[in-house]
Amino acid sequence: MESVSADAFDESYYQRYYFDKKTKVADPQHVERLGDFVCAYLKYLRVPVHRVLDVGCGIGLWREIVARHFPQASYHGVEVSEYLCERYGWERGSVVDFRSRQPFDFVICQGVLAYLNPSDLKRALTNLGALSEGALYVEVVTREDYERDIVDEKLTDPNLFRHRAEVYRRGLSRHFKEMGGGVWLSDRSDVPLYALESPAA
Repeated sequence: MESVSADAFDESYYQRYYFDKKTKVADPQHVERLGDFVCAYLKYLRVPVHRVLDVGCGIGLWREIVARHFPQASYHGVEVSEYLCERYGWERGSVVDFRSRQPFDFVICQGVLAYLNPSDLKRALTNLGALSEGALYVEVVTREDYERDIVDEKLTDPNLFRHRAEVYRRGLSRHFKEMGGGVWLSDRSDVPLYALESPAA
């Protein structure tokens, strides 16, 4: 089965899931609270943040949050959607194979990975390890979320793959330590952690 095509992320997609008040799933207030939490957590952990990559950045809801918490940091938005790249000026690219000469201190990947088939997902998880040398924030709907009736299927895109949570954890744990709340810390980071702040060995 193929990953969802980039052509699917056209103007009508964003009208339905982002702009139409009746059908949108993007809640700016939720992203604001989430962004404040994640950025505060990175500050607590003393993760130096100078370069930020938002891969699958959508309409750029994280941009102002990053600017407020890390005013000296650069923000780089990458999107597979040609429509959004033209509208917002993002760089065209995919989490599966986007490359950068330098890794980033903080990578954001929200609502992207469930659009990938198993082979592309495996490549994307490896690529996230190459792109981040500091922190990673990941949000993705898993099969367990459907099984536990956490997902509102009337609002959720039916094209999402229902990968198990363990698939994501296994792929990410090759390059990161899971810190909770969707935050992962790169194995290349030299941020010191207390024993109970990091997962058991």
